Amino acid sequence: MKKKSRKITPHEDYGFFGPDSITHKVWGYPTAPLMGIVRAVTIEELDPNLLAAVHYTGANYDRLDTRYARTVQYFAAVAFADSRTVSKMADVLVKIHSKAIGIEPVSGNRYDANDPDSQLWILVTGWHSVLTAYETFGPGKLSDAEVEQFWAECAIAAEFQTCDPGAVPRTREEVRAYFEAWRPRLAASEATQRMMHHLLNGTNAIVPRKGLLGLARPLANALICKATIATLPRHMRRLADIRQSRMTDVAVTVIMKVIMAVVHRSLPLQRWILGTLAPKTLPIVEPLWQGIPPVNPVVLTPAQARERYGYVKPAQAHLELRARQRARVFEDHQAPSDEGLIESQPVLGTLG
Repeated sequence: MKKKSRKITPHEDYGFFGPDSITHKVWGYPTAPLMGIVRAVTIEELDPNLLAAVHYTGANYDRLDTRYARTVQYFAAVAFADSRTVSKMADVLVKIHSKAIGIEPVSGNRYDANDPDSQLWILVTGWHSVLTAYETFGPGKLSDAEVEQFWAECAIAAEFQTCDPGAVPRTREEVRAYFEAWRPRLAASEATQRMMHHLLNGTNAIVPRKGLLGLARPLANALICKATIATLPRHMRRLADIRQSRMTDVAVTVIMKVIMAVVHRSLPLQRWILGTLAPKTLPIVEPLWQGIPPVNPVVLTPAQARERYGYVKPAQAHLELRARQRARVFEDHQAPSDEGLIESQPVLGTLG
């Protein structure tokens, strides 16, 4: 009996990055959803405001699998999906972040997940972590020209968050300067360290516990955890109270380079991994894996997409909702409403 093939829906267009872009090259390597994303979400917690936005909801502890899958889904969409999908998700993201406001308990200052500086930190940390994972465990270093193109494309992605695209660093030196400027702002409370250790060992929470996967879960967790740590600067390790020898760094890097090379050569294996960890991302990347061109093979700019679909820049989006949330939290001293989360479910799925 002939096996029924999966129906793959082509994208409407190429979105904002064509098939020959550096974005497709780096984000399309299997290091991205594994060590890249894990590294990004771990480092992000060293921002006290971001920690406050996620720690006290308990979501990273209660449903890390859902949050991880959504993070992979969003970043993959920006890199590979069509312009309509990305524009809609970017609009939804502002609504979701409208709830993430409050008082950071250590400083007593207000935090807001839609703050441009916070969003730039998330963006740069995400793209830098994926690039670091690619160069460490993937094919190797990009050329200087490729790196500059990578960060120029990151500035395009910045237009789907509330940050300023002009503030995105454009070279290796500027990226180093960006993170160096952040060092005095990094902090690690007990809550930070607990969260970072939890995220580094997130494979234990994400991978199913039954069957063959369950048997492989401890080994997979150890490899991903130690490989991610191997990419962390020493000062970040000290803040997070993470200890790992240089010998372990070298050994796990060699092991993961071999594993990632094998995974990269096997499309069924990549499909199985992504389908297990972030199944809603499969329809985003499947057309590219299969070489299925979009209905309209063009690359748009964010400005063209906003005009086409009627969206405004994220920094200017949903100002009334954001004002209502600020009034509830800072004036009425109530918890923020779930209005934005509820409206996001048709796009990103339920919160379960």
